[in-house]
Amino acid sequence: MKKLFQLSFIPVNYDFGLLLIRVWFCLSLFVKHGIEKVTNFSEMLPKFPDPIHVGPTVGLVFALIADFVCPLLIIFGLATRLAALFMAINLLVVFAFMHQFSFAQDHAELVYVYLGLTIFIVITGPGKYSIDRQMA
Repeated sequence: MKKLFQLSFIPVNYDFGLLLIRVWFCLSLFVKHGIEKVTNFSEMLPKFPDPIHVGPTVGLVFALIADFVCPLLIIFGLATRLAALFMAINLLVVFAFMHQFSFAQDHAELVYVYLGLTIFIVITGPGKYSIDRQMA
């Protein structure tokens, strides 16, 4: 009975778990937000928010890098922790300035979950199934 409750019949593989989290999470972010920013850049630019007063162009380019480039880097495990930190900064700005650290607004919980996952990746790194590990 103990084996059943502890799921000990399923082998433990932390590196495969890290790979799964990296791919699953970053593919979601890339498909939903990254491709959208690349394909609709010119349409998004005039109405893109500027909460930290760097200009909408700089903000949108930063968000594009965080949502399009960084997820690809993390999926492949290349400069993983740096890319995750870049994404975490972007998500923290969104959660702080666009959602005021509140879950009352639409999609705030998704930003919160994405932020948690990026911080997780910054702390853990990519695992052995990554280009980073192969280059070490």
